[in-house]
Amino acid sequence: MTDAPAASTFSASGEDAITRTIELNIDSSNTQNIALSDFLEIYEIERTVAAIVEGNFKRIALQFPDELLCHSVPIYRLLKSKAGEGHDIYVLADTSYGSCCVDEVAAQHVDADLIVHYGHACLSQPSRLPVVYVFGKKPIDVDDCIDQLGQCLTTQLQQDTTSNSNNRPTVLLRYDVGYSCRADVIAHRLQNELQSLNTRVLHNPLPTRLDPKTTVQSPEIFEQIGARSNEDSFTNVIIAYIGGESLNLTNILMTHSHCEVYAYDPSTKSAHLQSHRTNKLLMRRFAMVQKARDADVFGILIGTLGVTSYLPLIAHVRKLLARAQKKSYTISVGKLNPAKLANFMEIECFVLIACPENSVIDSKEFLRPIVTPFELEVALQAEGTWSGRYVLDFEKILAGDSENDIGNSTEDNGGDPDQPTFSLVTGKYRQAKRYGGNETVTEETSAALTLRNQDGALSKSADSAAALFLHSRAYQGLEAKIGEDSPSVLEQGRSGIARGYSDDHS
Repeated sequence: MTDAPAASTFSASGEDAITRTIELNIDSSNTQNIALSDFLEIYEIERTVAAIVEGNFKRIALQFPDELLCHSVPIYRLLKSKAGEGHDIYVLADTSYGSCCVDEVAAQHVDADLIVHYGHACLSQPSRLPVVYVFGKKPIDVDDCIDQLGQCLTTQLQQDTTSNSNNRPTVLLRYDVGYSCRADVIAHRLQNELQSLNTRVLHNPLPTRLDPKTTVQSPEIFEQIGARSNEDSFTNVIIAYIGGESLNLTNILMTHSHCEVYAYDPSTKSAHLQSHRTNKLLMRRFAMVQKARDADVFGILIGTLGVTSYLPLIAHVRKLLARAQKKSYTISVGKLNPAKLANFMEIECFVLIACPENSVIDSKEFLRPIVTPFELEVALQAEGTWSGRYVLDFEKILAGDSENDIGNSTEDNGGDPDQPTFSLVTGKYRQAKRYGGNETVTEETSAALTLRNQDGALSKSADSAAALFLHSRAYQGLEAKIGEDSPSVLEQGRSGIARGYSDDHS
């Protein structure tokens, strides 16, 4: 009988990691077993094939979110068999940024000329390639939806009519893209339900295909992707949203803070007033604005490479920071997580350039605050200049539609640049650093000098925020000691693997 080898003190066999069971929380509505015949209807195979053949696209990229990758192989086979020869199809198994955005970068790796996007989508305007959207068909009880929303809206409309009979509210139907297949039916029946109150129900179908922007978008498309040019003309609007708790609903609450929002969740079959959370959401974002106001070094995070106007928006943010004499670094790290951003210790605040649905990040787990471009504009203003309006759309920020709320963000207030400002975050006065222009450092002059080498030579750090941060650290890397140590003797190194080198004597 042989004894089993003793386990090493500093290593293990790895069996526990291999046999460990991992629990996955996956939406069952997306991964339920679907008969092969149902794929034709749920994933609109015929419409997709028609778009491929009619457009004579040769290389097609299929983009799936993680929860739908299990359906990628059957969909691929159906498209391949029906499209015929001359059409190469590829599956994009991982996205560079958010799964709701079209991943044009990954599609260009296979030189694709068409992207078919499956699942939830933010419907941001693509910049390079045409996109065909397949939203899927989530189950919903239309009768219960009409009953629940009808009761909530009827009560609200009766109250509004009593207080102001001359200005009747308009109901705007918004929904998660997975329920777009039933949106027309719901809008029609909801209009009939509210007909006695003489109320309009507005609804525009979502686009199922978007091409790179060549002309000015129509108001209908603007309304669906977040700019809502038509909605702004209505002074009294009630929003009826169909879908569960999501980033889309959160963004609607913040960008329509003046509207009452009722949401119906098909999974729980319940409708509730959601706009009571708006003030709390905006207060959280205002706290982020105050932290950004105290920052002097900013990191511009690239959160999308496929949305039109993302490059002009990056240039716009750089221009704002430069005029405010703030230091900025442009960073592309892919999908965000606290560990990645913690590597940039010298950066005091991040500005995220992403689609409207992924722009608002709850940065509790992150070391530094993360704000949107609009929040940055507010932070660079004099205190108390935010009216509460919230903008996420790229085009509106670039077009200056928010100018009425925040004024010209690049104007100088004419005050003393060396005057300290009061921080609402720390409750103390602070002296801002200034980068660029004539005054690069407003702290004591010794902070602008750093050691160049071991001989005691000094160099001026100028506009380098990283150099100033390195100078403030106790540990600044290994000492070079050039010429002080004698050369080492060349020796034979170890061989083997880390858990057991060949020259170990244990």
